[in-house]
Amino acid sequence: MMDKEVLHWREKGDTLSINKHEIFYLTEGTGPNLLILHGYPFNTFEWKFVWNELVKQFTVTAFDYLGMGFSDKPINHVYSFHEHCEMVNGLMSRLNIGKTHILSHDLGVSIAQELLARDLSKRNSFEIQSLVYANGGLFMDSYKPRLIQRLLSQSPKFIGKTLSKLLTKKKLENSIKSVFGPNTQPTDILVDQFWEILNYKDGKSIAYLIGRLVFDKMNHQEKWIEAMQKTEVPMCFINGPYDPNSGIHMANRYKELIPKPNVQLLSDKIGHWPQIEDPKGFLKLYFEFMEQFGQEFIH
Repeated sequence: MMDKEVLHWREKGDTLSINKHEIFYLTEGTGPNLLILHGYPFNTFEWKFVWNELVKQFTVTAFDYLGMGFSDKPINHVYSFHEHCEMVNGLMSRLNIGKTHILSHDLGVSIAQELLARDLSKRNSFEIQSLVYANGGLFMDSYKPRLIQRLLSQSPKFIGKTLSKLLTKKKLENSIKSVFGPNTQPTDILVDQFWEILNYKDGKSIAYLIGRLVFDKMNHQEKWIEAMQKTEVPMCFINGPYDPNSGIHMANRYKELIPKPNVQLLSDKIGHWPQIEDPKGFLKLYFEFMEQFGQEFIH
């Protein structure tokens, strides 16, 4: 039986057929449009800790990427950043969203970078009003992937497929906990929920296919960094410094590469999932950034 909270999340969403695939999405709230781009290997559920506050201020849209969460999970499929962005554009068109702010995390920051590159060449169906990145591999020369990421994504496909099948909840738990801060570790309930989401429609068996995108970023770095340097879209990087993958070292690299960088750090012991580990602090920084657009928030 599905966890009640996970089931409620699924039931309050809906699906759309985009490029012949059923894509799960949620849209809720009133106010300016906000698109949320989640991370790997789970789904939109990882935003539940800040969701209720965001929908008080925005019309929030979030969706599960193809191959993840409650969306379709084709087995013999080549997943790509291009396709994920096509899905975003398809969703925005179907929902008649002509402009939106974007909030991204983990794998989502790479999708946001590709959308930003497309924005410069006017290849999106919508206007990006602002773009906020949370912990993620923005720059591969500073990214420090976990061993399990390397094994799943850099090994030959048959090995990755085998490792995905052998992945246990305990191994997943250890991997997750290693990137959380020492004082903000995930609860057993959250680990169980993440495990259930990963296994939905046998998603665990194809986790390695989406994981391969981690190192596909190398093929896009020059284009993405150039887009970040040239864009006039307001940007901000909210960072949990303790994250071994993309913590303070990624924030420092952002300051080196991006003109007039807006980097906002949470407390020293916040790790890879700032919206889970410190939802109040995360929202405070996000709302402060968004006040430039005339929004008024209660911190």
